[in-house]
Amino acid sequence: MPELPEVETTVRGLAAFLEGERITRVILNRPDLRRPFPADLVQVMTGATVTSLGRRAKYGLVHLDRGATMIFHLGMSGRWRIDPETPEVHDHLLLETEAHRFALCDPRRFGSVDLVPTAALEDWPPFAALGPEPLGPGLTPAHLKAALAGKTQSIKLCLLDQRIVAGLGNIYVCEALWRAGIRPTKPAGKVSGPQLARLVPEIIAVLEASIRDGGSSLRDYARPDGELGYFASSFDAYGREGEACRRDDGGVIQRIAQGGRSTWFCPVCQR
Repeated sequence: MPELPEVETTVRGLAAFLEGERITRVILNRPDLRRPFPADLVQVMTGATVTSLGRRAKYGLVHLDRGATMIFHLGMSGRWRIDPETPEVHDHLLLETEAHRFALCDPRRFGSVDLVPTAALEDWPPFAALGPEPLGPGLTPAHLKAALAGKTQSIKLCLLDQRIVAGLGNIYVCEALWRAGIRPTKPAGKVSGPQLARLVPEIIAVLEASIRDGGSSLRDYARPDGELGYFASSFDAYGREGEACRRDDGGVIQRIAQGGRSTWFCPVCQR
């Protein structure tokens, strides 16, 4: 599933071509993805001007001058294609401007598209309970200390809880915990203040590095321009089971299961 850096990369790629443009045509090639397209999507978006694009957690936001925002989620395999040379059978939503065509391609149809009044975005049910953005001012050691106080669940699973931090996924939690030297199985309430002080900047650093490198390009993810990201070549823990820890501490990366997902860590340097 595309994670936060992939969504951020997608939004930035779209913004370069779509921001400030008037949508001249909207085409739905099927009635739904994971759930039906909004009944008024074509009517509201046709003729509207895109004022800006943004992101909330793993959702992309297309703000319109009509007081509405189109919210998209890429699901497991969704991606936007800009000016595709040939149509694909899984191009389910098309947006056209005078200069460009944008195709939302989603082979597995686990993605979604919603239309919400811009003024009501924070109250939209999927957003209402979200924690702070990891790249925003709300993610601080103090926030994590308060949110994790008394929790016996592992720090890994707590960081995946969108109510604590919005948008963090498995890859980047594994990487941030390795960088901060924190064992993923440690009860969240027992992670010390100094550890949290190390963790927050490492979360930010690993996300920013991945955005800079265009995402992790796992499975069939690609940026809107068709290029694949290459951050996956920089993983320190994720997917490196049996390989030596990059800290040269004698440790070997192990993989365990937590909450139905794999976790990779070094048993020597992560405490």
